[in-house]
Amino acid sequence: MQQEELASGQWLVTIDRPDKANSLTPEMLEALCVVFENLEEAHLVILTGAGRVFSAGADLEAARDGLGVSPLWERLSTAVAVVQGLTIAALNGTLAGGAMGMALACDLRIAVPGARVFYPVMRLGFLPQPSDPARLVALVGPARAKLILMCGARIEAAEALGFGLIDRVVEGDVVDAARTLAADVMAADPAHVAAIKRMI
Repeated sequence: MQQEELASGQWLVTIDRPDKANSLTPEMLEALCVVFENLEEAHLVILTGAGRVFSAGADLEAARDGLGVSPLWERLSTAVAVVQGLTIAALNGTLAGGAMGMALACDLRIAVPGARVFYPVMRLGFLPQPSDPARLVALVGPARAKLILMCGARIEAAEALGFGLIDRVVEGDVVDAARTLAADVMAADPAHVAAIKRMI
């Protein structure tokens, strides 16, 4: 996991295990929790992955050892959700499994055209993280939430855009696109950013 301060109060957080599709070990998940808990007062956080996949969710071996039902997932989603400034999930590729929680907790999700989204909790026999169904329903509605959570549908970026699960599909570097999208936020007073987010 990498953390880079782009400017005062503005951060880029990168899941950095590209050789394993950025699948998360318990140690990585704990580190992400601590990072976001320390960024509560940030006024911009961009979350992305290294390589061609945003995150495949839990590392399979760790999932078999209990990571799939760890409270760390919900702790991370909560820490992302309470950041006072704008949070953007910059999906450089596929978003899968437990990693859905942190992306759903972000304010915006943008993706490269080849990204896919799927959350195979039904097939794997896990329940989704407690806050995920409500966040998913708020974005896509109950029927499409069932399509994702109960049918395990793999949603392509264009379809996810139509659903409202992804807010914009972008060509080129997705982090650069996130920074361009957040230009007004990056130029604003942090208190103003936080105030507008509270109003929304």
